[in-house]
Amino acid sequence: MRITSRRKAIAFFLALGICLVALAIALNIGWVILNWREGVFLFFGVIFFAAIILGMILNTGFLVREIRRNEQHDSFINAVTHELKTPITSIRLYLETLQRRDVEEAQRQEFYRSMLLDTERLLGTVEQVLKAGEANYRGAARHWIGVDFGALVRDCVAEARSRHHVADGALRYEPLLGEASSRVEGDPEKLRTAISNLLDNAIKYSGATVNVAVELAAPDAGRMVLRVRDAGVGIPAHELKRIFKRFYRVPAHSRPGIKGTGLGLFIVRSIARTHGGRVFAESEGEGRGTTFTFELPRSGA
Repeated sequence: MRITSRRKAIAFFLALGICLVALAIALNIGWVILNWREGVFLFFGVIFFAAIILGMILNTGFLVREIRRNEQHDSFINAVTHELKTPITSIRLYLETLQRRDVEEAQRQEFYRSMLLDTERLLGTVEQVLKAGEANYRGAARHWIGVDFGALVRDCVAEARSRHHVADGALRYEPLLGEASSRVEGDPEKLRTAISNLLDNAIKYSGATVNVAVELAAPDAGRMVLRVRDAGVGIPAHELKRIFKRFYRVPAHSRPGIKGTGLGLFIVRSIARTHGGRVFAESEGEGRGTTFTFELPRSGA
């Protein structure tokens, strides 16, 4: 209901802006016709009406952008609320069960394991929000060192396999460096965050069968390229650039079974830019998988 009302508001402001611009243009044309012999009045009149038209266009664009931004903020708040409330409710239920009745040791250990998983989920959500805020703060100090990017990717792949319980064949790492060095300059923790977010994103949107290939290559002397390719739900062409915006999630991906805050890819893009690199996505469409490419300058490049 709320999304429908916002769409109506966007349509209203667009229609209003178009009508006002059309009216201003009509007045401008009428002014020109009536005052074509008065050169000075005509000159200032054209400038005045052009300024009005520009102001109305900018105002309408600003209003529409704010409405969309508020919609994204609401979606983010709803997602974060769900990500926080669900594990808290689960932990509370387990604790109440342990408090009220005797539980066999095997079941007790299962409860402990489930509570630890819920705690990790809570911590992951909080860290995503904090890292998004840090990524948005451009005045942060840089602590860069030489990083073996290949070893870092290998560690992140192993962690992702363990965290998501996927087999080696479902998440494959293929270094294609040859004799080239995989050394880059950067913040190892931030780079680890970027790699982990790309891997988590690929696994999460793989669907029922995880099939993710991770490739690391050095196509030339100046670049280190990481590609994360999945065979999952895919992304429509017109959404490929929007997915890196803060709070944005592809509408087709915002299903109850797929959790997310809309911050992961925003953080990846911020980290790539901070390190002088870039990230972009490629997909042939829905149901055809997605390839994310993360590029960094190599050490000494």
